[in-house]
Amino acid sequence: MTELVRAEPGAGTATRWWRDAVIYQVYVRSFADADGDGVGDLLGARGRLPYLKDLGVDAIWLTPFFTSPMADFGYDVADYRDVDPIFGSLADAGALIDDAHRHGLRVIVDVVPNHTSDQHLWFQEALAAPPGAPARERYIFREGRGATGELPPNDWESVFGGPAWTRLPGGEWYLHLFAPQQPDLNWENPEVHAEFESILRFWLDMGVDGFRVDVAHGMVKAEGLPDVGHPDQVGMIGTEVVPFFDQDGVHEIHRAWRRLLDSYPGERIGVAEAWAPSALRLANYVRPDEMHQAFNFQFLVAPWEAAAFRAVIQESLATAGLVGAPCTWVLSNHDVKRHVTRYGGGETGLRRARAAALLTLSLPGSAYVYQGEELGLPEVLDLPEEFQRDPQRLRNPDDGRDGCRVPLPWADGEPHFGFSLPGAEGTWLPMPPSWGPLSVASQLGDPVSTLNLYREALRIRRERRSFDGAPGAPGALDDAPLTWLDSPEGTLAFTRGDGFACTVNLTGEPVELPAPGRILLASAETAVEGGVARLAPDSAVWWELDAA
Repeated sequence: MTELVRAEPGAGTATRWWRDAVIYQVYVRSFADADGDGVGDLLGARGRLPYLKDLGVDAIWLTPFFTSPMADFGYDVADYRDVDPIFGSLADAGALIDDAHRHGLRVIVDVVPNHTSDQHLWFQEALAAPPGAPARERYIFREGRGATGELPPNDWESVFGGPAWTRLPGGEWYLHLFAPQQPDLNWENPEVHAEFESILRFWLDMGVDGFRVDVAHGMVKAEGLPDVGHPDQVGMIGTEVVPFFDQDGVHEIHRAWRRLLDSYPGERIGVAEAWAPSALRLANYVRPDEMHQAFNFQFLVAPWEAAAFRAVIQESLATAGLVGAPCTWVLSNHDVKRHVTRYGGGETGLRRARAAALLTLSLPGSAYVYQGEELGLPEVLDLPEEFQRDPQRLRNPDDGRDGCRVPLPWADGEPHFGFSLPGAEGTWLPMPPSWGPLSVASQLGDPVSTLNLYREALRIRRERRSFDGAPGAPGALDDAPLTWLDSPEGTLAFTRGDGFACTVNLTGEPVELPAPGRILLASAETAVEGGVARLAPDSAVWWELDAA
Protein backbone atom coordinates (compact mmCIF):
# COMPACT_ATOMS: atom_id res chain seq x y z
CA MET A 1 0.00 0.00 0.00
CA THR A 2 1.13 3.55 -0.72
CA GLU A 3 1.30 5.45 2.54
CA LEU A 4 0.62 9.10 3.13
CA VAL A 5 3.88 10.90 3.81
CA ARG A 6 3.85 11.26 7.56
CA ALA A 7 5.83 13.85 9.48
CA GLU A 8 7.73 12.95 12.57
CA PRO A 9 6.88 14.66 15.87
CA GLY A 10 8.08 18.24 15.88
CA ALA A 11 7.83 18.62 12.09
CA GLY A 12 5.35 21.49 12.08
CA THR A 13 1.74 21.35 10.98
CA ALA A 14 1.69 17.64 10.10
CA THR A 15 2.39 16.75 13.71
CA ARG A 16 -0.64 15.83 15.81
CA TRP A 17 -2.69 16.24 12.67
CA TRP A 18 -5.87 15.09 14.35
CA ARG A 19 -5.97 17.91 16.89
CA ASP A 20 -7.32 20.44 14.40
CA ALA A 21 -8.21 18.28 11.39
CA VAL A 22 -11.34 18.80 9.32
CA ILE A 23 -12.76 15.32 8.72
CA TYR A 24 -15.39 14.66 6.06
CA GLN A 25 -17.91 11.89 6.70
CA VAL A 26 -18.58 9.73 3.64
CA TYR A 27 -21.81 7.78 4.03
CA VAL A 28 -20.72 5.27 1.41
CA ARG A 29 -24.20 4.16 0.27
CA SER A 30 -25.10 7.74 -0.64
CA PHE A 31 -21.87 9.39 -1.79
CA ALA A 32 -21.25 8.20 -5.36
CA ASP A 33 -22.30 5.14 -7.37
CA ALA A 34 -19.76 3.85 -9.90
CA ASP A 35 -21.48 0.65 -11.08
CA GLY A 36 -25.00 1.90 -11.75
CA ASP A 37 -26.92 -0.16 -9.21
CA GLY A 38 -28.19 2.94 -7.42
CA VAL A 39 -26.08 2.35 -4.30
CA GLY A 40 -22.89 4.25 -3.55
CA ASP A 41 -19.70 2.22 -3.49
CA LEU A 42 -15.95 2.39 -2.89
CA LEU A 43 -15.11 2.99 -6.55
CA GLY A 44 -17.55 5.87 -6.55
CA ALA A 45 -15.91 7.38 -3.47
CA ARG A 46 -12.48 6.86 -5.00
CA GLY A 47 -13.54 8.74 -8.13
CA ARG A 48 -14.62 11.74 -6.03
CA LEU A 49 -11.39 12.09 -4.05
CA PRO A 50 -10.28 15.10 -6.16
CA TYR A 51 -13.48 16.86 -5.08
CA LEU A 52 -12.64 16.25 -1.43
CA LYS A 53 -9.07 17.40 -1.90
CA ASP A 54 -10.26 20.60 -3.58
CA LEU A 55 -12.85 21.10 -0.85
CA GLY A 56 -9.94 21.33 1.56
CA VAL A 57 -10.58 18.64 4.16
CA ASP A 58 -7.76 16.75 5.89
CA ALA A 59 -9.29 13.28 6.22
CA ILE A 60 -12.31 11.20 5.29
CA TRP A 61 -14.33 8.90 7.53
CA LEU A 62 -15.96 6.01 5.69
CA THR A 63 -19.09 4.43 7.17
CA PRO A 64 -19.09 0.60 7.27
CA PHE A 65 -18.49 -1.13 3.95
CA PHE A 66 -17.88 -4.60 5.42
CA THR A 67 -19.78 -7.77 4.55
CA SER A 68 -23.30 -7.34 5.94
CA PRO A 69 -26.91 -8.40 5.34
CA MET A 70 -27.71 -4.67 5.72
CA ALA A 71 -30.34 -4.95 8.42
CA ASP A 72 -28.89 -1.67 9.71
CA PHE A 73 -27.20 -0.60 6.48
CA GLY A 74 -23.77 -1.96 7.37
CA TYR A 75 -23.74 -1.48 11.12
CA ASP A 76 -24.58 -5.17 11.37
CA VAL A 77 -21.24 -6.69 10.34
CA ALA A 78 -20.98 -10.30 9.23
CA ASP A 79 -17.27 -10.20 8.28
CA TYR A 80 -15.02 -7.41 9.53
CA ARG A 81 -12.16 -8.32 7.19
CA ASP A 82 -13.95 -8.19 3.86
CA VAL A 83 -16.00 -5.78 1.75
CA ASP A 84 -19.65 -6.35 0.97
CA PRO A 85 -20.15 -6.93 -2.79
CA ILE A 86 -22.62 -4.05 -2.93
CA PHE A 87 -19.69 -1.72 -2.11
CA GLY A 88 -16.99 -3.48 -4.12
CA SER A 89 -14.04 -5.63 -3.10
CA LEU A 90 -11.14 -5.67 -0.68
CA ALA A 91 -8.94 -4.59 -3.59
CA ASP A 92 -11.22 -1.56 -4.06
CA ALA A 93 -10.77 -0.65 -0.39
CA GLY A 94 -6.99 -0.87 -0.72
CA ALA A 95 -7.02 1.25 -3.87
CA LEU A 96 -9.21 3.87 -2.19
CA ILE A 97 -6.83 4.09 0.78
CA ASP A 98 -3.84 4.40 -1.56
CA ASP A 99 -5.46 7.09 -3.70
CA ALA A 100 -6.62 9.05 -0.68
CA HIS A 101 -3.06 9.14 0.60
CA ARG A 102 -1.80 10.30 -2.79
CA HIS A 103 -4.28 13.17 -2.54
CA GLY A 104 -3.03 14.05 0.93
CA LEU A 105 -6.13 12.71 2.65
CA ARG A 106 -6.09 10.42 5.64
CA VAL A 107 -8.66 7.63 5.95
CA ILE A 108 -10.70 6.69 9.01
CA VAL A 109 -12.95 3.62 8.90
CA ASP A 110 -15.76 2.52 11.16
CA VAL A 111 -15.36 -0.34 13.60
CA VAL A 112 -18.48 -1.79 15.23
CA PRO A 113 -17.45 -3.56 18.47
CA ASN A 114 -20.67 -3.54 20.51
CA HIS A 115 -22.48 -6.06 18.31
CA THR A 116 -22.18 -8.14 15.17
CA SER A 117 -24.70 -9.24 12.58
CA ASP A 118 -26.79 -12.26 13.45
CA GLN A 119 -25.27 -13.71 10.25
CA HIS A 120 -21.74 -13.48 11.64
CA LEU A 121 -20.05 -16.89 11.86
CA TRP A 122 -19.72 -16.54 15.62
CA PHE A 123 -23.43 -15.99 16.15
CA GLN A 124 -24.35 -18.79 13.81
CA GLU A 125 -22.07 -21.07 15.84
CA ALA A 126 -23.74 -19.82 19.01
CA LEU A 127 -27.20 -20.64 17.67
CA ALA A 128 -26.06 -24.15 16.79
CA ALA A 129 -24.51 -24.71 20.23
CA PRO A 130 -26.39 -25.71 23.40
CA PRO A 131 -26.81 -23.36 26.38
CA GLY A 132 -23.54 -22.98 28.29
CA ALA A 133 -21.35 -23.89 25.31
CA PRO A 134 -18.21 -21.78 24.70
CA ALA A 135 -19.66 -20.48 21.42
CA ARG A 136 -22.48 -18.80 23.35
CA GLU A 137 -20.04 -17.12 25.73
CA ARG A 138 -19.02 -14.73 22.95
CA TYR A 139 -22.47 -13.11 23.20
CA ILE A 140 -24.85 -12.37 26.07
CA PHE A 141 -27.33 -15.24 26.52
CA ARG A 142 -29.52 -15.55 29.60
CA GLU A 143 -32.42 -17.59 30.92
CA GLY A 144 -35.70 -15.74 31.04
CA ARG A 145 -37.80 -14.84 34.02
CA GLY A 146 -41.24 -16.06 34.90
CA ALA A 147 -42.53 -19.55 35.62
CA THR A 148 -41.26 -20.98 32.34
CA GLY A 149 -38.68 -18.35 31.36
CA GLU A 150 -41.25 -16.63 29.17
CA LEU A 151 -40.23 -13.12 30.30
CA PRO A 152 -37.05 -11.32 29.23
CA PRO A 153 -34.09 -11.49 31.65
CA ASN A 154 -34.52 -7.80 32.53
CA ASP A 155 -36.52 -4.74 31.49
CA TRP A 156 -33.99 -3.18 29.12
CA GLU A 157 -35.30 -1.46 26.01
CA SER A 158 -33.60 -1.43 22.61
CA VAL A 159 -32.34 1.91 21.34
CA PHE A 160 -34.53 1.25 18.29
CA GLY A 161 -37.57 0.61 20.49
CA GLY A 162 -39.09 -2.51 22.01
CA PRO A 163 -37.40 -5.10 24.24
CA ALA A 164 -33.63 -5.49 24.07
CA TRP A 165 -34.00 -9.28 24.22
CA THR A 166 -35.08 -11.94 21.73
CA ARG A 167 -35.96 -15.48 22.77
CA LEU A 168 -34.65 -18.51 20.90
CA PRO A 169 -36.72 -21.65 20.29
CA GLY A 170 -34.62 -23.45 22.92
CA GLY A 171 -35.74 -21.00 25.60
CA GLU A 172 -32.69 -18.77 26.15
CA TRP A 173 -32.75 -15.07 25.35
CA TYR A 174 -29.97 -13.02 23.71
CA LEU A 175 -29.29 -9.31 24.23
CA HIS A 176 -29.41 -6.74 21.43
CA LEU A 177 -29.28 -3.09 22.37
CA PHE A 178 -30.19 -2.24 18.79
CA ALA A 179 -32.05 -4.41 16.24
CA PRO A 180 -32.62 -8.16 16.87
CA GLN A 181 -30.27 -8.76 13.93
CA GLN A 182 -27.47 -7.08 15.95
CA PRO A 183 -26.65 -9.34 18.92
CA ASP A 184 -24.40 -7.75 21.55
CA LEU A 185 -20.95 -9.19 22.08
CA ASN A 186 -19.78 -10.27 25.54
CA TRP A 187 -16.71 -8.15 26.27
CA GLU A 188 -16.00 -10.16 29.41
CA ASN A 189 -14.82 -12.92 27.07
CA PRO A 190 -11.08 -12.76 26.20
CA GLU A 191 -11.85 -14.17 22.74
CA VAL A 192 -13.73 -10.98 21.89
CA HIS A 193 -10.79 -8.80 22.92
CA ALA A 194 -8.35 -10.87 20.86
CA GLU A 195 -10.61 -10.88 17.81
CA PHE A 196 -10.98 -7.11 17.71
CA GLU A 197 -7.28 -6.54 18.22
CA SER A 198 -6.78 -8.75 15.15
CA ILE A 199 -9.42 -6.80 13.20
CA LEU A 200 -7.80 -3.47 14.04
CA ARG A 201 -4.38 -4.78 12.98
CA PHE A 202 -5.84 -6.02 9.70
CA TRP A 203 -7.02 -2.56 8.69
CA LEU A 204 -4.02 -0.74 10.15
CA ASP A 205 -1.82 -2.98 8.03
CA MET A 206 -4.01 -2.00 5.05
CA GLY A 207 -2.97 1.59 5.74
CA VAL A 208 -5.97 3.19 7.44
CA ASP A 209 -5.21 6.17 9.64
CA GLY A 210 -7.71 5.46 12.37
CA PHE A 211 -11.07 4.18 13.48
CA ARG A 212 -14.37 5.74 14.38
CA VAL A 213 -15.60 3.47 17.19
CA ASP A 214 -19.33 2.88 16.96
CA VAL A 215 -21.17 2.86 20.31
CA ALA A 216 -17.85 3.31 22.11
CA HIS A 217 -19.78 3.76 25.36
CA GLY A 218 -21.71 0.50 25.11
CA MET A 219 -19.48 -2.57 25.07
CA VAL A 220 -19.49 -3.11 28.85
CA LYS A 221 -22.80 -3.65 30.66
CA ALA A 222 -23.56 -3.08 34.33
CA GLU A 223 -22.63 -6.04 36.48
CA GLY A 224 -25.55 -8.42 36.95
CA LEU A 225 -27.56 -6.75 34.14
CA PRO A 226 -29.86 -4.93 36.61
CA ASP A 227 -33.29 -3.65 35.72
CA VAL A 228 -33.49 0.02 34.78
CA GLY A 229 -35.23 0.62 38.10
CA HIS A 230 -32.35 -0.98 40.04
CA PRO A 231 -30.60 1.68 42.16
CA ASP A 232 -27.07 0.36 41.63
CA GLN A 233 -24.75 0.62 38.63
CA VAL A 234 -27.00 2.57 36.35
CA GLY A 235 -26.03 5.70 34.45
CA MET A 236 -27.76 8.55 32.71
CA ILE A 237 -27.76 9.66 29.09
CA GLY A 238 -29.54 13.00 29.09
CA THR A 239 -32.60 12.34 31.24
CA GLU A 240 -32.76 8.62 30.47
CA VAL A 241 -31.59 5.97 32.92
CA VAL A 242 -29.41 3.44 31.10
CA PRO A 243 -27.62 0.58 32.89
CA PHE A 244 -25.90 -0.52 29.71
CA PHE A 245 -24.11 2.65 28.55
CA ASP A 246 -21.09 4.61 29.77
CA GLN A 247 -19.90 1.96 32.21
CA ASP A 248 -16.40 2.50 33.57
CA GLY A 249 -15.20 -0.80 32.16
CA VAL A 250 -15.21 0.50 28.58
CA HIS A 251 -12.14 2.57 29.33
CA GLU A 252 -9.89 -0.46 29.75
CA ILE A 253 -10.85 -1.50 26.22
CA HIS A 254 -10.01 1.95 24.87
CA ARG A 255 -6.67 1.97 26.68
CA ALA A 256 -5.74 -1.34 25.10
CA TRP A 257 -6.71 -0.02 21.68
CA ARG A 258 -4.71 3.17 22.22
CA ARG A 259 -1.62 1.10 22.95
CA LEU A 260 -2.20 -0.75 19.70
CA LEU A 261 -2.70 2.46 17.72
CA ASP A 262 0.44 3.98 19.22
CA SER A 263 2.46 0.96 18.11
CA TYR A 264 1.91 1.99 14.47
CA PRO A 265 3.68 4.92 12.79
CA GLY A 266 1.96 8.05 11.59
CA GLU A 267 -0.34 8.92 14.49
CA ARG A 268 -3.21 6.51 13.85
CA ILE A 269 -6.22 7.63 15.84
CA GLY A 270 -9.35 6.43 17.59
CA VAL A 271 -12.56 8.49 17.55
CA ALA A 272 -15.24 7.59 20.08
CA GLU A 273 -18.90 7.80 19.24
CA ALA A 274 -19.83 8.10 22.88
CA TRP A 275 -22.99 9.44 24.44
CA ALA A 276 -22.25 10.48 28.02
CA PRO A 277 -24.43 12.22 30.61
CA SER A 278 -22.08 15.19 30.94
CA ALA A 279 -19.08 16.84 29.33
CA LEU A 280 -16.98 15.64 32.25
CA ARG A 281 -17.96 12.01 31.62
CA LEU A 282 -17.27 12.46 27.91
CA ALA A 283 -13.79 13.76 28.69
CA ASN A 284 -12.97 10.36 30.20
CA TYR A 285 -12.94 8.92 26.68
CA VAL A 286 -10.16 11.26 25.54
CA ARG A 287 -7.74 11.02 28.43
CA PRO A 288 -4.12 10.85 27.23
CA ASP A 289 -4.07 7.04 27.20
CA GLU A 290 -7.50 6.52 25.57
CA MET A 291 -9.17 7.74 22.38
CA HIS A 292 -7.83 10.76 20.53
CA GLN A 293 -11.25 12.31 19.92
CA ALA A 294 -14.87 11.94 20.99
CA PHE A 295 -17.85 13.39 19.17
CA ASN A 296 -19.30 16.46 20.85
CA PHE A 297 -23.00 15.76 20.56
CA GLN A 298 -23.84 18.54 23.02
CA PHE A 299 -22.77 21.01 20.34
CA LEU A 300 -24.82 19.20 17.69
CA VAL A 301 -28.05 19.38 19.69
CA ALA A 302 -27.61 22.99 20.86
CA PRO A 303 -30.57 25.18 19.85
CA TRP A 304 -30.09 28.25 17.66
CA GLU A 305 -29.49 30.60 20.58
CA ALA A 306 -26.37 32.56 21.42
CA ALA A 307 -26.45 31.69 25.11
CA ALA A 308 -26.84 27.98 24.39
CA PHE A 309 -23.94 27.87 21.95
CA ARG A 310 -21.70 29.88 24.23
CA ALA A 311 -22.44 27.60 27.19
CA VAL A 312 -21.71 24.43 25.19
CA ILE A 313 -18.50 25.88 23.72
CA GLN A 314 -17.22 27.04 27.11
CA GLU A 315 -18.00 23.75 28.84
CA SER A 316 -16.56 21.69 26.00
CA LEU A 317 -13.28 23.60 25.93
CA ALA A 318 -12.96 23.54 29.70
CA THR A 319 -13.59 19.85 30.18
CA ALA A 320 -11.50 18.73 27.20
CA GLY A 321 -8.73 20.97 28.49
CA LEU A 322 -8.72 19.11 31.81
CA VAL A 323 -7.38 16.02 30.02
CA GLY A 324 -5.34 17.82 27.36
CA ALA A 325 -7.62 16.74 24.51
CA PRO A 326 -8.95 18.69 21.54
CA CYS A 327 -12.64 19.40 21.20
CA THR A 328 -14.61 18.17 18.22
CA TRP A 329 -17.40 20.12 16.59
CA VAL A 330 -20.09 18.51 14.48
CA LEU A 331 -23.40 19.83 13.14
CA SER A 332 -24.87 16.76 11.41
CA ASN A 333 -24.25 13.10 10.72
CA HIS A 334 -26.01 10.03 9.30
CA ASP A 335 -28.08 9.51 12.46
CA VAL A 336 -29.72 12.94 12.90
CA LYS A 337 -31.81 15.33 10.85
CA ARG A 338 -29.71 17.67 8.75
CA HIS A 339 -29.11 20.96 10.51
CA VAL A 340 -30.56 23.10 7.71
CA THR A 341 -33.89 21.55 8.66
CA ARG A 342 -33.26 21.51 12.40
CA TYR A 343 -32.48 25.22 12.26
CA GLY A 344 -35.87 26.04 10.75
CA GLY A 345 -35.67 24.84 7.15
CA GLY A 346 -36.06 26.89 4.00
CA GLU A 347 -34.19 30.17 3.64
CA THR A 348 -33.98 30.63 7.42
CA GLY A 349 -32.46 27.21 7.96
CA LEU A 350 -29.93 27.73 5.19
CA ARG A 351 -28.88 31.15 6.51
CA ARG A 352 -28.34 29.67 9.94
CA ALA A 353 -26.50 26.64 8.57
CA ARG A 354 -24.07 28.89 6.67
CA ALA A 355 -23.44 30.93 9.80
CA ALA A 356 -23.03 27.77 11.88
CA ALA A 357 -20.41 26.54 9.41
CA LEU A 358 -18.23 29.60 10.02
CA LEU A 359 -18.77 29.35 13.77
CA THR A 360 -17.84 25.66 13.78
CA LEU A 361 -14.76 26.01 11.60
CA SER A 362 -13.40 28.86 13.72
CA LEU A 363 -13.47 27.01 17.04
CA PRO A 364 -10.36 25.41 18.58
CA GLY A 365 -10.10 21.71 17.81
CA SER A 366 -11.25 19.35 15.07
CA ALA A 367 -14.37 19.76 12.91
CA TYR A 368 -16.48 17.12 11.16
CA VAL A 369 -18.40 17.79 7.95
CA TYR A 370 -21.20 15.39 7.02
CA GLN A 371 -21.45 14.84 3.29
CA GLY A 372 -23.83 17.31 1.70
CA GLU A 373 -23.75 19.91 4.44
CA GLU A 374 -21.26 21.81 2.28
CA LEU A 375 -24.08 21.95 -0.29
CA GLY A 376 -26.65 23.16 2.22
CA LEU A 377 -28.77 20.04 1.74
CA PRO A 378 -31.96 19.91 3.81
CA GLU A 379 -33.53 16.82 5.33
CA VAL A 380 -35.80 15.00 2.88
CA LEU A 381 -39.09 14.79 4.76
CA ASP A 382 -41.39 13.33 2.12
CA LEU A 383 -39.74 10.06 1.11
CA PRO A 384 -42.24 7.51 -0.21
CA GLU A 385 -43.19 4.95 2.39
CA GLU A 386 -41.86 2.01 0.38
CA PHE A 387 -38.32 3.41 0.48
CA GLN A 388 -38.11 3.97 4.24
CA ARG A 389 -36.32 0.93 5.59
CA ASP A 390 -34.37 2.34 8.53
CA PRO A 391 -34.76 -0.18 11.39
CA GLN A 392 -34.95 2.67 13.87
CA ARG A 393 -37.97 4.10 12.05
CA LEU A 394 -39.62 0.71 11.66
CA ARG A 395 -39.80 0.46 15.44
CA ASN A 396 -40.40 4.17 16.05
CA PRO A 397 -42.15 5.93 13.12
CA ASP A 398 -41.19 9.40 14.38
CA ASP A 399 -37.47 8.65 14.59
CA GLY A 400 -36.31 7.63 11.11
CA ARG A 401 -32.91 8.44 9.65
CA ASP A 402 -33.60 7.93 5.95
CA GLY A 403 -34.08 11.62 5.21
CA CYS A 404 -30.48 12.56 5.98
CA ARG A 405 -29.10 9.68 3.89
CA VAL A 406 -30.49 10.60 0.47
CA PRO A 407 -27.74 10.40 -2.22
CA LEU A 408 -25.69 13.46 -3.11
CA PRO A 409 -26.46 15.53 -6.21
CA TRP A 410 -23.30 15.97 -8.28
CA ALA A 411 -24.76 17.38 -11.51
CA ASP A 412 -27.82 19.43 -12.45
CA GLY A 413 -29.69 16.75 -14.33
CA GLU A 414 -32.46 14.35 -13.41
CA PRO A 415 -33.09 11.58 -12.62
CA HIS A 416 -29.88 10.87 -10.66
CA PHE A 417 -28.09 14.26 -10.62
CA GLY A 418 -24.79 12.57 -11.43
CA PHE A 419 -24.91 10.25 -8.41
CA SER A 420 -25.32 7.13 -10.55
CA LEU A 421 -24.77 6.16 -14.19
CA PRO A 422 -27.14 7.69 -16.76
CA GLY A 423 -28.81 4.36 -17.51
CA ALA A 424 -29.35 3.34 -13.89
CA GLU A 425 -32.96 2.54 -13.02
CA GLY A 426 -32.97 4.48 -9.77
CA THR A 427 -31.18 5.28 -6.55
CA TRP A 428 -31.63 3.37 -3.31
CA LEU A 429 -33.38 6.44 -1.87
CA PRO A 430 -35.10 8.77 -4.36
CA MET A 431 -33.62 12.23 -4.87
CA PRO A 432 -35.91 15.29 -4.80
CA PRO A 433 -36.48 16.81 -8.27
CA SER A 434 -35.70 20.23 -6.77
CA TRP A 435 -32.09 19.36 -5.94
CA GLY A 436 -30.53 20.39 -9.27
CA PRO A 437 -29.57 23.91 -8.10
CA LEU A 438 -28.04 22.35 -4.96
CA SER A 439 -25.73 20.07 -6.95
CA VAL A 440 -21.96 20.32 -6.87
CA ALA A 441 -21.80 21.40 -10.51
CA SER A 442 -24.38 24.16 -10.03
CA GLN A 443 -22.77 25.52 -6.88
CA LEU A 444 -19.22 25.51 -8.21
CA GLY A 445 -20.31 28.12 -10.71
CA ASP A 446 -21.93 30.36 -8.10
CA PRO A 447 -19.38 32.45 -6.16
CA VAL A 448 -21.75 32.93 -3.20
CA SER A 449 -22.95 29.33 -2.98
CA THR A 450 -22.74 27.32 0.22
CA LEU A 451 -20.16 25.04 -1.42
CA ASN A 452 -17.89 27.95 -2.24
CA LEU A 453 -18.39 29.33 1.26
CA TYR A 454 -17.06 26.04 2.66
CA ARG A 455 -14.20 25.90 0.16
CA GLU A 456 -13.08 29.40 1.06
CA ALA A 457 -13.50 28.82 4.79
CA LEU A 458 -11.43 25.65 4.63
CA ARG A 459 -8.77 27.41 2.54
CA ILE A 460 -8.46 30.18 5.09
CA ARG A 461 -8.45 27.71 7.98
CA ARG A 462 -5.82 25.56 6.29
CA GLU A 463 -3.53 28.49 5.55
CA ARG A 464 -3.86 30.10 8.96
CA ARG A 465 -4.35 26.86 10.97
CA SER A 466 -5.02 28.37 14.39
CA PHE A 467 -5.96 31.76 12.92
CA ASP A 468 -2.94 33.15 14.71
CA GLY A 469 -1.18 34.36 11.60
CA ALA A 470 1.69 31.94 12.09
CA PRO A 471 1.08 28.84 9.99
CA GLY A 472 3.52 26.10 10.81
CA ALA A 473 4.80 27.72 13.98
CA PRO A 474 5.73 25.28 16.76
CA GLY A 475 2.70 24.52 18.87
CA ALA A 476 0.40 26.43 16.53
CA LEU A 477 -1.85 23.51 15.66
CA ASP A 478 -4.56 24.09 18.20
CA ASP A 479 -3.03 26.31 20.82
CA ALA A 480 -4.46 29.68 19.86
CA PRO A 481 -6.98 30.30 22.66
CA LEU A 482 -10.53 31.48 22.27
CA THR A 483 -11.20 34.79 24.01
CA TRP A 484 -14.77 36.02 24.27
CA LEU A 485 -15.56 39.63 23.42
CA ASP A 486 -18.45 41.76 24.60
CA SER A 487 -21.19 41.83 21.99
CA PRO A 488 -24.91 42.68 21.72
CA GLU A 489 -27.51 40.30 23.07
CA GLY A 490 -28.16 37.39 20.76
CA THR A 491 -24.68 37.47 19.25
CA LEU A 492 -21.32 35.81 19.82
CA ALA A 493 -17.91 37.38 19.32
CA PHE A 494 -14.46 35.97 20.05
CA THR A 495 -10.85 36.11 18.97
CA ARG A 496 -8.39 33.34 18.21
CA GLY A 497 -4.78 34.33 18.77
CA ASP A 498 -3.72 37.84 17.81
CA GLY A 499 -4.98 37.98 14.26
CA PHE A 500 -8.48 36.50 13.94
CA ALA A 501 -11.99 37.20 15.20
CA CYS A 502 -15.40 35.68 14.57
CA THR A 503 -18.76 37.40 15.09
CA VAL A 504 -22.08 35.60 14.83
CA ASN A 505 -25.56 37.14 14.79
CA LEU A 506 -28.06 34.51 15.94
CA THR A 507 -31.02 36.88 15.83
CA GLY A 508 -33.51 37.36 13.05
CA GLU A 509 -32.68 41.06 12.77
CA PRO A 510 -29.63 43.04 11.60
CA VAL A 511 -27.18 43.87 14.38
CA GLU A 512 -24.53 46.58 14.51
CA LEU A 513 -21.22 46.21 16.32
CA PRO A 514 -17.69 47.62 16.03
CA ALA A 515 -15.79 46.23 13.06
CA PRO A 516 -12.64 44.70 14.56
CA GLY A 517 -10.70 44.63 11.30
CA ARG A 518 -10.87 43.50 7.68
CA ILE A 519 -13.51 41.01 6.56
CA LEU A 520 -11.98 37.67 5.60
CA LEU A 521 -15.23 35.84 4.90
CA ALA A 522 -18.94 36.31 5.62
CA SER A 523 -21.88 33.95 5.39
CA ALA A 524 -24.09 36.83 4.19
CA GLU A 525 -23.51 40.32 2.86
CA THR A 526 -22.04 42.50 5.59
CA ALA A 527 -21.82 46.29 5.38
CA VAL A 528 -19.00 48.19 7.13
CA GLU A 529 -19.11 51.97 7.41
CA GLY A 530 -17.30 54.30 9.76
CA GLY A 531 -15.83 51.43 11.75
CA VAL A 532 -19.26 49.87 12.36
CA ALA A 533 -20.30 46.52 10.90
CA ARG A 534 -23.92 45.74 10.17
CA LEU A 535 -24.37 41.96 10.45
CA ALA A 536 -27.25 40.44 8.50
CA PRO A 537 -29.78 38.28 10.37
CA ASP A 538 -28.50 34.78 11.18
CA SER A 539 -25.03 35.40 9.81
CA ALA A 540 -21.37 35.06 10.75
CA VAL A 541 -18.23 36.97 9.78
CA TRP A 542 -14.54 36.13 9.99
CA TRP A 543 -12.23 39.09 10.56
CA GLU A 544 -8.53 39.72 10.23
CA LEU A 545 -7.77 41.90 13.20
CA ASP A 546 -6.18 45.31 12.82
CA ALA A 547 -2.58 45.42 13.99
CA ALA A 548 -2.20 46.98 17.43
